[in-house]
Amino acid sequence: MISFNVLDDLKQEREVLENFISRPDTKELIEKAIEIMSSSIKNGGKLISAGNGGSMCDAMHFAEELTGRYRENRPSYPAVAICDPSHITCVGNDYGFDYIFSRYLEGMGAKGDVFLGISTSGNSKNIIESCKVCKEKGIKSVLLLGKDGGKLKDLGDVSIIVPHDGYADRIQEIHTMIIHILIKGIEQELA
Repeated sequence: MISFNVLDDLKQEREVLENFISRPDTKELIEKAIEIMSSSIKNGGKLISAGNGGSMCDAMHFAEELTGRYRENRPSYPAVAICDPSHITCVGNDYGFDYIFSRYLEGMGAKGDVFLGISTSGNSKNIIESCKVCKEKGIKSVLLLGKDGGKLKDLGDVSIIVPHDGYADRIQEIHTMIIHILIKGIEQELA
């Protein structure tokens, strides 16, 4: 028999969501991210996403919904997640894990693209390095962060922070909701 009340987890997630919703800038930041991403695609740019662990899965989810489909039949949109194991292990081996995403952006990113960086801690060094490359190359960055935003909170063009000091899974659950809203907004803007 399990030793916890499953409803307590659902209640905690509801509390994290309510705290996120009640932030005064939540709506504005999500709408700004949608606008930046939609404008990039309209102007021939692409969306490049990245994260570690479960956040990598979220980055992949974001890209596949855009290249595939979310709710409506529509053209495929240019989006890719940095998740190629040969690239990651090559760069990790030759340069270090901190550069697995930034190195990809150096080669594949271009001015007018948008980088979606996901970090539940707000302190992922490989996302920090990616933001540096974004600034150098004229790539806009949208960051999905957790806790207090960490070192990344001031490095992106848009930083959407889920304020929660507990386990990362609660933050990731809200990140998934935000990702779905971003995709829905992009579809609407490009329809």
